[in-house]
Amino acid sequence: MAPARQLLVNFMSVTMPTAQAAGHSWFSHLKETLTLGIPLIGAQLAQQGINATDIFILGQLSALDLAAAVLATQYYFTIFIFGMGLAIAVMPMVAQAYGRGDEVAVRRSMRMGMWASIIYGALALPLFFWSEPILLALGQEPDVAAKAAQYLHIVGIALFPALLFQVLRSLVSATGRARVVLWVSLLTLVVNAVVAYALVLGGFGMPQIGIRGAAIATFVGQAFGFLYLVAYIGRDAMLARYELFVRFWKPDWQALKEVVLLGLPIGISVLAEVSMFTVSSVLMGQIGAIPLAAHGIVLQLASIAFMVPLGLSQAGTVRVGMFHGAGDRENVIRASVTVMAIAICFAVASGLTFALAPVPLVSLFMDTGLPNAPEVLAYAVPLVFVAALFQLLDGGQATMNGLLRGLKDTRVPMFLVLIAYWVVGLPLAWLLAFPFGLEGVGIWVGFMLGLGTAAVMLALRFRHLLRAGAASV
Repeated sequence: MAPARQLLVNFMSVTMPTAQAAGHSWFSHLKETLTLGIPLIGAQLAQQGINATDIFILGQLSALDLAAAVLATQYYFTIFIFGMGLAIAVMPMVAQAYGRGDEVAVRRSMRMGMWASIIYGALALPLFFWSEPILLALGQEPDVAAKAAQYLHIVGIALFPALLFQVLRSLVSATGRARVVLWVSLLTLVVNAVVAYALVLGGFGMPQIGIRGAAIATFVGQAFGFLYLVAYIGRDAMLARYELFVRFWKPDWQALKEVVLLGLPIGISVLAEVSMFTVSSVLMGQIGAIPLAAHGIVLQLASIAFMVPLGLSQAGTVRVGMFHGAGDRENVIRASVTVMAIAICFAVASGLTFALAPVPLVSLFMDTGLPNAPEVLAYAVPLVFVAALFQLLDGGQATMNGLLRGLKDTRVPMFLVLIAYWVVGLPLAWLLAFPFGLEGVGIWVGFMLGLGTAAVMLALRFRHLLRAGAASV
């Protein structure tokens, strides 16, 4: 790891702290980052596993069900991820307040984070109820849009517990209890898988209701996860003292304003990236059902791999936020370098895995005995090769975003990613896919270039803040 660390240090061009700055050696930073990051990575993988499970189970039915599931989950995730910006905003607020020992600020941030999530969920419900005409207006095939809407009409209700869960995990993670987040996420995955198997495929003697069963399973799983964290926080003596639900009805307008002002840029930034992939599904749908099904499988693979840098970015947000809140600039730098080095190592490893084993990876997500399986497999393999390089660039931008959020820097990164994704990535994807005739490969290459642009610009922004002393108090 030493060469990677030195490369990152040179890039940032800042004066590094002494070997044992504030009691935190390089080894202690590595250990603490992994202690926090691994459970968060596991939690993200478990969360992603919920969607992957639904797609896997529905893929056992037909190519139509698979295509509808891909479209529906992307639609849901686009709406969810914008609201998640409000939940993500709570993480640096709680981390910084916890770092300086401000119990009142922790409570205010958490309560208003939940308020903001509930309000957003209520405003988003019409998008689920009117999903079929929206999908048809986006050029989707009528039979695919109709099936996707069956899922979305139900899963919209799951948005509430899903967002509230994300808010509560901010407190649990910032206070050093990330393992709890991991375990409850794994339990949620199991609950979702069992219910999906029962209702989608008719397991355990239950009625087989297809894609609607997957939606019910998602709601049950998300509700379980939220209620579990509520119970855990209430039982834990240290967490219970924050009294999150005492006088929950009472507004705190200043804290709500801070959550919204910090969270909206995060939500827009994340939405800019996720909507880019939603658009990719729309573009693939215009090519045909087979390309859409293949795209969905490769997207699931890339999404699963992306959970590692995403978990690391959350760990980076917490650790940078804690040191920033404590006024410890030296350890802000050390924490940042450590997270980036780990992220680079993983991105290289995952990219090599994708490049060396495309067929086995794709085969995991479909029944190879289905009539259209050979066509889907043939279309998906070239996309996997593009996704191999994709890992490094996507992981880079995610990690840099997490570090910037730890400094509560969200507005400028928002504009940077909007330029990268929608001015660079999307036009290039369309241009390469249709005028140049590269179809699915062109879409993936275009979006990869957009992510690469974002990674470079965010890294330059972080470098600027460090050199300007933005991490000092």
